[in-house]
Amino acid sequence: MDGRLNDLSAIPDATPKDIETLLAVLARGARRIERVEMSFGTVWIKRYGTERPIVWSRAQNALAHLFRKPFLRASPRLGRTAMVDREVRRIAAFAAEGLPVPTVLYRSDSALVLSDAGPTVSARLRTLKTADPAGHEDLLVACAAELGALHARKLCHGRPHPRDLFLEGGRIGYMDFEEEPEAAMPLPAAQARDLWLLFLQLVPSALEGETTAGRALSAWQESAPGDALSELCLLVAFLAKFLWLTRLIGRVHMGSDLRRFLAATRYLSQVLLAPRPADASKAGKDD
Repeated sequence: MDGRLNDLSAIPDATPKDIETLLAVLARGARRIERVEMSFGTVWIKRYGTERPIVWSRAQNALAHLFRKPFLRASPRLGRTAMVDREVRRIAAFAAEGLPVPTVLYRSDSALVLSDAGPTVSARLRTLKTADPAGHEDLLVACAAELGALHARKLCHGRPHPRDLFLEGGRIGYMDFEEEPEAAMPLPAAQARDLWLLFLQLVPSALEGETTAGRALSAWQESAPGDALSELCLLVAFLAKFLWLTRLIGRVHMGSDLRRFLAATRYLSQVLLAPRPADASKAGKDD
């Protein structure tokens, strides 16, 4: 690790006043994510170890063990310093592949100071939705295409939500590297889950529905490894078994998460899985 990351005075263009401000904000520890204005621009402070224990991650691992499905596993839970180490390491890995990422300006055992990456893809999509609907759809497709290119580099993000993506020079950039699914499952399974998680957001928000979803899936497939596609088919086949239960629950309360699960999983199952013949149970009876 670059030893300069432990030195606030090594931050490029930082003035003594900037350093004083950062020291005060870091010591205050008010919020997990905090925006700070410096003389040279905006930086973000990200603190670790403030999260409440996540029951869902334990449930994920229990389900993964019960069903013997690695893609259900949660990323390993780590202590504060190890979480900082993980994020710094993953940012460096993406940067080494020439991918746009925030710059790590400073690190301690429990916090990072990161450069501002600019507006997120999520914010850009909100603007395009009314100002340029065609551009909105093209950006969704671009997210899938860039994710496929990422997977071709033997990487995965872990949570490719549009709010964790940004635009830099016409390219999709990545931030928020808290997840590391490839540490809990084979890389192809982690990459398949990446695509499914992106489609949880993409399919419901696409203005042109399945037309855009189809373009996005094709764009991902152009670069994505074949074993990631195979794992995606296995993932979707498993999750599709629960569509009936999801619809049943939805009759009582159709929340946004449930709606996204239904839309994405139903679409992917339709295009990736071979349809079951209606008379499959009768096969061979007339021989």
